[in-house]
Amino acid sequence: MARGTLEESYVAALQHDIADVPSEATLVGVVRQPTAWFHGAVDENVPALGPPDDLLEETKRAAEDLKLSGFCEEEAHNASWEQVGFESRYREYLETDDEAQAALTALEDRLDSGESLVLVCFENTTKKRCHRTILREWLSREPSE
Repeated sequence: MARGTLEESYVAALQHDIADVPSEATLVGVVRQPTAWFHGAVDENVPALGPPDDLLEETKRAAEDLKLSGFCEEEAHNASWEQVGFESRYREYLETDDEAQAALTALEDRLDSGESLVLVCFENTTKKRCHRTILREWLSREPSE
């Protein structure tokens, strides 16, 4: 059986029908604290794959400080990632947290069984960095990596 496809999108693109995702794909939210309307846009949500609350809060605080220094929203968001070491810390979380590991294994099994998945959260990645991209890379890597 062929491995399922793996895409990523953001909730506003889905809600406004501008997302280019396979119609048969399962929309998997990867948000730690989703809003009620987020649940209506996805088929399921896996909170364990959202960034940890402390990392989100630290990144948000850094972005707010950068905006006060004159950065626009997108620049502040992206610069805050560098400032707090978001990518390396999120990858470490994925490697060490038992719930995240179980969730990753479950998604890998679904992909291996031929199911197509779309990872969904709030960020528009044409302008802002997002943990979905890290998840997609993680789930796309070869088993020996």
